[in-house]
Amino acid sequence: MLVLCAAFVWLGRWQLGVAESTAQREAVERARSQEPAELTTLVRPHAPFRGELSSRPFTATGHYAQDGQLLVPDRLLDGRPGLWVLTAFVVDRSGATLPVVRGFVPDAAAAAPPPAGSVTITGGLAPRESPSATPVPSGQIGSVDLSQLVNTWPGELYNAFGFVEQESPAAAGQPTRVPTPVGDTGVRWRNAAYAVQWWVFALFALWMWLRMVRDESRREQASGAGGDPASEVVVVAGDNGARDDA
Repeated sequence: MLVLCAAFVWLGRWQLGVAESTAQREAVERARSQEPAELTTLVRPHAPFRGELSSRPFTATGHYAQDGQLLVPDRLLDGRPGLWVLTAFVVDRSGATLPVVRGFVPDAAAAAPPPAGSVTITGGLAPRESPSATPVPSGQIGSVDLSQLVNTWPGELYNAFGFVEQESPAAAGQPTRVPTPVGDTGVRWRNAAYAVQWWVFALFALWMWLRMVRDESRREQASGAGGDPASEVVVVAGDNGARDDA
């Protein structure tokens, strides 16, 4: 019974892993299959960020603000520690600012200023990050916290940020591009249901075993309470008094 329950639990975990990995793969394929859309057709300044826009490819034309560039520490790229280069990108069509991760640098000294002039960027959208309580030096920000950026950069701010994957015209000496992370993918519910099914089988096997043990215990108790008929003493009454027949 224990081996059977362990097997059912393992099969459930396996099916749940299939559900998660399948959902991850489908989300990556879905995000990559979409053509980049003009930013102003996807989001508006200060508007809530919709979940389906996570990892959505976009394109925008504008210019980088030459002041206020920040670094986001404690980031990894291919297992290497470093910092994100976070820059304000002013969109021509709306005049609002989109925070963009221009790339990754191994140390703060390697962060070059953004290129000047009009540029068209292509990348992927991401929702705001949670505030960070970790102290950081001047010129850095603990996370891509839009509530902090709105008080740091002038003008209207989009309630999202982007990962720059391409620039036109391309500039030399730019940081290493950071691939757009895949957003919340959830699970594939069909395989998740199979996982629950296997766990129900495990509970059923345990219940059946407990019921068999209970029934067997009741039979043993009933047999013990009835006694052995061969050992009973029979008393027979006759003319000469009582007589014991074993």
